[in-house]
Amino acid sequence: MIGKALKELPREQIQLATKFGFAMEGGQVAIRGTPEYVRKCCEGSLKRLGVDYIDLYYQHRVDTTVPIEDTVGELKKLVEEGKIKYIGLSEPSIDTIKRAYAIHPITAVQMEYSLWSREIEDELIPFCRELGIGIVAYSPLGHGFFGGKATVESLPAESLLTTHPRFIGENLEKNKVIYRKVADLAAKHGCTAPQLALAWLLHQGDDVIPIPGTRKAENLEENIGSVAIKLSQDEMREVYDVVTMNEVSGERELEMLAKYSWRYADTPAR
Repeated sequence: MIGKALKELPREQIQLATKFGFAMEGGQVAIRGTPEYVRKCCEGSLKRLGVDYIDLYYQHRVDTTVPIEDTVGELKKLVEEGKIKYIGLSEPSIDTIKRAYAIHPITAVQMEYSLWSREIEDELIPFCRELGIGIVAYSPLGHGFFGGKATVESLPAESLLTTHPRFIGENLEKNKVIYRKVADLAAKHGCTAPQLALAWLLHQGDDVIPIPGTRKAENLEENIGSVAIKLSQDEMREVYDVVTMNEVSGERELEMLAKYSWRYADTPAR
């Protein structure tokens, strides 16, 4: 679908990002970062998208069985061949970022970052800023929670969120209190809860880019509206105070993904 759209758009004005290395095999998560797999995935993406190059190419999750130097070394070759422009990592540890950067500059690190997922603020964000690495915030609405999922609207029966720790049982009931507080504060600012959640991220700095996902045009328009919301330092503190981390109930990831989070993403020595 993206490939079809790109044919109708000026390629040089588009920032195209995609990822490799995260697969489901027999119902199990498989992470691959071998040089051969890196190249195979890149070639496949170029073919499916119908383009000559990808602007930002991420490793979707870190393969902790492969030295990061090997993975990034192949990505560096793809940069030199003009097949990708910039290299990104998703959920890497600080040590992995450091070792990767020694092979080739890392342009962006994609991390879960939202009002209720702020664990990267103490160490990882400051470290990335020292190196000039941007933060791409995935799940900026808390997997749709601040957009009303499981609060304003019920979850589809087939949704993975029906097994997510923050969306089930007592955890969900406790988290609904957080949603109501954010929605009330948003009303005070004349916007919606998702707009306030995105505006809060947009105020973290020019190097923080939230990437909300949606399947509805009206939600896309609502998300874009968050850019116009301006928050003072006092108002930012008010948002922080409304969502305190000790109030959030449940782990941030599905159990099957927890071991692939950035805290466990060191790789073996080369």
